[in-house]
Amino acid sequence: MLLGWAARQGWKPTFVDLDIGQGSITIPGTLAASPIEMPIDPIEGIPLELPLVYFYGHTNPSANTDSYKALVKELARMLDVQFAANPDARAAGMVINTMGWVEGVGFELLLHGIESFNADVILVLGQEKLYSMLRDKFKSNPGMDIVKLHKSGGVVARSSKFRQRMRNVKTREYFYGLSNDLAPHAASISFNDVQVFRIGGGPQAPRSALPIGAEPTADPTRIVPVTISHDLLHSVLAVSYASEPDQLLISNVAGFIYVTEIDVARKRLSYVAPCPGPLPNNLLVAGSLLWVE
Repeated sequence: MLLGWAARQGWKPTFVDLDIGQGSITIPGTLAASPIEMPIDPIEGIPLELPLVYFYGHTNPSANTDSYKALVKELARMLDVQFAANPDARAAGMVINTMGWVEGVGFELLLHGIESFNADVILVLGQEKLYSMLRDKFKSNPGMDIVKLHKSGGVVARSSKFRQRMRNVKTREYFYGLSNDLAPHAASISFNDVQVFRIGGGPQAPRSALPIGAEPTADPTRIVPVTISHDLLHSVLAVSYASEPDQLLISNVAGFIYVTEIDVARKRLSYVAPCPGPLPNNLLVAGSLLWVE
């Protein structure tokens, strides 16, 4: 609604979606931003001509909070770069959609997003406790406006089953279109022609480099190579724009593929992509996203 009002007045605001659980701009498990040039169609949703998308790879931020924070920071930084070259976009501002998880670590991640994007207006919809927590947190910041809004009549909370079903719908929509009007492309590729990675895992430091008695812990932002195996079957993989593996965490993605078959004997990975042709890059990122047609 806010984006529609701004567009009708001639502004081109940026919509930022930090809700990895649902995915308003593209598939779940992503953080994304897209300029809005016209009121959003209630059926077609947000246009995808120029989205800036980062792949987190999970629908729960607790799976890797450090990675989530790093991606939020990088998305905010890239938008700052774009705004520096586009004063009109900067003046139009951003509308940022956050997650519904606002307790404990969820509140910490909410504050991280507010700080990263330098938000100066916070709209709280139907959550009195959250409103009070934010008022208390920013009571010493006179430039911060915190506005409490009431839910519309008849609005009900979505169940976990409904949210899961909508995640599947959103993923299918990416490949097949809203009305099955798209024809995704099936292809296969040699194991030798792609590299698959995960974000997080592996020892942060050897025991010899740690204080006496300390145990090595997993590094949540480490880039870990993945051996292609049947474990990747039905995975949704991101095709990264990174030029080197060590840039995967902070690189946006070109799109996604869906793994339909793993032939270990022939060393071939079969997949479905939104369009024909070779993959834009051979660096792929895996998370915990699975989809079964």
